[in-house]
Amino acid sequence: MAGWSFAQPDWVDRLRSGRSLVPALPLDVAAAARAAAIFDMLRLPDVPGLPMLRDAAGDWFRDIVRAIFGSLDPDTGVRRVRGVFVLVPKKNSKTTNGAALMLTALLLNQRPSALFGLFGPTQEIADIAFQAVAGMVAIDPELSKLLHVREHKKDVVHRITGARLKVTTFDTKVATGGKFSGWLLDEMHLLGRAPYTDRVLAQLRGARSAITESFGVIITTQSDLPPAGAFKAELDAARAIRDGAVDSDEVLPVLYEFPKAMQVAEDAPWRDEANWPLVTPNLGKSVSMVVLRQDYAAAKGKGDEAERLWASQHLNIQIGMALHNNRWEGVDYWQRAAVPGLTLDGLMRRCDVVTVGIDGGGLDDLLGLVVIGREKGTRRWLAWGRAWADRGIVRLREGIVSQLRDFERNGDFVFVDIAEKVPAAGEDPDGTAENDDVAEVADIVLRLHKAGLLPERAGIGVDAVGIAAILDALAAREIPGECIAAVPQGYRLSGVIKGAARKLKDGTLKHCGQPLMAWAVSNARTELRGSATLITKQVSGAAKIDPLIALLNAFDLMSRNPEPANDTGIDDYIAGLRGAA
Repeated sequence: MAGWSFAQPDWVDRLRSGRSLVPALPLDVAAAARAAAIFDMLRLPDVPGLPMLRDAAGDWFRDIVRAIFGSLDPDTGVRRVRGVFVLVPKKNSKTTNGAALMLTALLLNQRPSALFGLFGPTQEIADIAFQAVAGMVAIDPELSKLLHVREHKKDVVHRITGARLKVTTFDTKVATGGKFSGWLLDEMHLLGRAPYTDRVLAQLRGARSAITESFGVIITTQSDLPPAGAFKAELDAARAIRDGAVDSDEVLPVLYEFPKAMQVAEDAPWRDEANWPLVTPNLGKSVSMVVLRQDYAAAKGKGDEAERLWASQHLNIQIGMALHNNRWEGVDYWQRAAVPGLTLDGLMRRCDVVTVGIDGGGLDDLLGLVVIGREKGTRRWLAWGRAWADRGIVRLREGIVSQLRDFERNGDFVFVDIAEKVPAAGEDPDGTAENDDVAEVADIVLRLHKAGLLPERAGIGVDAVGIAAILDALAAREIPGECIAAVPQGYRLSGVIKGAARKLKDGTLKHCGQPLMAWAVSNARTELRGSATLITKQVSGAAKIDPLIALLNAFDLMSRNPEPANDTGIDDYIAGLRGAA
């Protein structure tokens, strides 16, 4: 892969200096120049004066055009830059540039009857893309002779080669629409949660086996929700290649985003307009600083939620939490309370006592478990969580399936198959028939109990409703009944809700930085009843908050200043395990 490395470990310096995010590649200079020349001669049909792209487009995108069309090996017919992932904020001519790129592909193509695709996530975006393509052809007399625009079919046909550029929505029909010599998907972030996205992308990329010059481009803004599903997977893969964490020439990453430190820093340097040009490559062309400044002021005036939404779309700030106006106030401090790399084992080693919170509901709910430990010496509280759900939730709650699959890959969430459990002949009918979720919850509690970290009394906090199976599983493992405590719910949790937010803000409550927990916390909506603050499943709607309720249950018990059941300590427990091994 010598010479074709797409890694850009100096990408932050490139942003600061205004250099291209496309690395130096051993391109066919003549082919690259020809493609750029064709791209440049196209005109913008919806801009006064009908300017050519040589004047209206930025070099940042022209470099992408050069890379794609200058990477075709004339001897083997293999294209070396066969995939590009572009992350760029709104108003940077994504759709227009994408339309021009695909027209360039149609004009350069040598394959008879080749098929090209330009896909929008919605019909509206696909229509905008088609109007851009059709408009570029209509205002150029030479192109109008060479290309036939068919409005009723939303495609453009090359009159000599018979090649066709089809503009349509991205859905399951795309996978059966033929082998594409080249395709571009606009605004992929809107498809991140669609269950079919991965499958259709795989079908599109499968064309490479038959069409060696095929290529695919994804161009998108950041999501206005925490990235999920296929969008998150594609973005993470592009970042890994860019950072050099993965040695791959699968996708050329062109990511206009601030480094993470600038996005999460408490002083929020992304708010400083002096930094906006770093992620706005078309500034001065399709993007005006005056308009950006006005739009930002308007968004900021509407509150934190509107400001962050604006930032996600115009500065590619990644939303870590789905903020809303009636959110739990603790969400504002959640991200900065993360302790990277902290695990349950690490928590157990660092703490002298732990409490456990458990919350679950019906078959369309999650079963959430959170462990809070009190750190030795500092007496800070450290939290870790996990959740389970019956596989039937895939059908009952389709809107959150992509998030759950992401959490499953992270190891923080488990799908289980809840079924009738009938003890086998000779088994104890009272203690052996457990489903996997209940068994895993009980096993985690048993680990903590054997380590001597659970208090003798009130160490496991639960909602008293609907936990019979868990109580049976704990009893089967000889967890003392007095260690289990019912935590009052509803308005009686108000003090805990406020107390947890305060400890997050002052830094005395930390957590493992798990996406599962961040998601559950961001889903919570609050309601005031008199002087009490409520977080309930009814108020929060279809969004899942079970892991957060489990956190609050554990928080309630830790607030009682518990002491461990014995002083054997985790070190002795670990030593005993090693001895047994």
